[in-house]
Amino acid sequence: MDQLNGRTAIVTGGGTGIGRGIAVVLARGGANVVICGRRPGPLEETVAAIAEIGADALAVQTDVSNAADVSRLIGTAVDMYGAVDILINNAGIGGSGPIHEHDIDTWDRVMAVNLRGPFLMARAVLPLMRRQRSGHIVNISSESGLEYYEDNGAYGVSKHALNALGEYIQRENQALGIRVDTVCPGMVITEMTEDSPGLDHDKCLYPEDIADLVTWLVTRRPNTKIGRPVLIQTMENPWQ
Repeated sequence: MDQLNGRTAIVTGGGTGIGRGIAVVLARGGANVVICGRRPGPLEETVAAIAEIGADALAVQTDVSNAADVSRLIGTAVDMYGAVDILINNAGIGGSGPIHEHDIDTWDRVMAVNLRGPFLMARAVLPLMRRQRSGHIVNISSESGLEYYEDNGAYGVSKHALNALGEYIQRENQALGIRVDTVCPGMVITEMTEDSPGLDHDKCLYPEDIADLVTWLVTRRPNTKIGRPVLIQTMENPWQ
């Protein structure tokens, strides 16, 4: 994975779960990794995990739904490493239930993190990527962004919208050498899902599975385009 040497990657939601898995694998491949999240404790744990493999990472406490926080994050990354080559929009929160029963504050918060966050992050890095005529954005969506599950509420809607956002960004920027991929994982074992009733952990995905796919995507030859959202799921039903 020497294609990652010297490249700078930002991973949102990098303190836990899929974000941590991606951050560790990219760092192992030689990338300069900047992770962000709202809680400093998990960010420090990810930095420590990366240090254990002999690499370094920079942690910046950030709320991706806050434009000022996002601007500070990008500025910090550029000041430290001089560029942003890869953006992994991974930060996300859940919000389930029937639409007619949804609490408005919950709906707004899910949309703020899951959709406004990737928009703000992309808006901040795209001018940099357009000037350097290269860059790669990977949005971590969900199987819920391809299917229509009842009672999936704000979460499902936000992930469908994220898929569309990624396609718009791809079409508007591909002539400048910028790629956008969207990954739609099925059930992944993270701290958010591990205690779900009836979930068979042996039949689930793990963060490392998503990290391996993301690494494959960002190390392709520059002129390759994957296209529509990539669904990664298990062959066996994880629900008992």
